[in-house]
Amino acid sequence: MLPTALHRASVAAKTAADNKGQDVLVLDLRGLTPVFDFFVISTGASRRQVHAIVEDTDAALRATGDARMGVEGYDASKWVVQDYGDVVIHVFDADTRDYYKLEELWADAKKIDWQAELDDARDDAEDDAADAVDAANAADAVDATDATDAAE
Repeated sequence: MLPTALHRASVAAKTAADNKGQDVLVLDLRGLTPVFDFFVISTGASRRQVHAIVEDTDAALRATGDARMGVEGYDASKWVVQDYGDVVIHVFDADTRDYYKLEELWADAKKIDWQAELDDARDDAEDDAADAVDAANAADAVDATDATDAAE
């Protein structure tokens, strides 16, 4: 099952940050447009860094089960847009980001704390794993009790 759009946007933001992307943001556009739910915006310091952010983000989202529907601007590397349907990722060079000011254009959008979102998801996964271990241990205890009762 595909993770939520918020989780995938947070994964994309983390990937950009891990690749030394600057000023990484996730904007929640739900309620502002029916076309997509989240923008992920970051800045690369060089063409090589922009490409690394784009490629690693695509790999990270493919690992979640998502598939990129389109990419624009890769060759010029001034503003690369990756379309994942409900999540759109923008990777800019500094001058182009400053010129277009997407954050100002979408100023009504809520800024998401993507790091907290990933921490919450990790905590939930750890809780689920602990619950599964507890359930398995309880089942083993019942099986052991049943085996002891049958032997008597």
